[in-house]
Amino acid sequence: MKNNSLRLAACILPLAALWAPAASAAGFELSSPTIKPGSTLGDAQVFNDFGCKGQNISPALQWKGAPAGTRSFAVTVYDPDAPTGSGWWHWVVYNIPASATGLPEGAGAVDGKGLPAGSIQGRTDFGAPGFGGACPPLGDKPHRYIFTVHALKTDKLDLPTDATAAMVGFMIHGNRLGQAQFTAKYGRK
Repeated sequence: MKNNSLRLAACILPLAALWAPAASAAGFELSSPTIKPGSTLGDAQVFNDFGCKGQNISPALQWKGAPAGTRSFAVTVYDPDAPTGSGWWHWVVYNIPASATGLPEGAGAVDGKGLPAGSIQGRTDFGAPGFGGACPPLGDKPHRYIFTVHALKTDKLDLPTDATAAMVGFMIHGNRLGQAQFTAKYGRK
């Protein structure tokens, strides 16, 4: 019996060490005064092209509880339901300083003037940098839009200026300490 307890402890302790980084990120939270989790996006966050008639304004985002060792942040907005086989990247922002605790509404404008100094907007699947709002095909079930803030262990992602969202995502995943996210929906009839 004693040997079994020792074996169990020998198995559990290394696993607990693996869970420790995840536990430190457990308090990491993302919220928005503009969008509530599980809600439907408003006209402000809808694209203004491709048959959609929205205002194409990025929502305000706020985060807290970043994991220890966070040296920068990245923010992504992704639609896994887009009929592309690979989803659709609506917004990619990286090199956000570790001192930032959010982004103001409209920070995703093409000029990026509302972003913290040093932040870079990557190219989205619309083909250009900046926030691209929701615009699912007519008749599709409502799509999910996943808003994520990533806490990174590096000050800067060194990427070419024309990097695709997939390339930025690869670098984010390779440097991520933790993430916080929420999902909202939008559909067109």
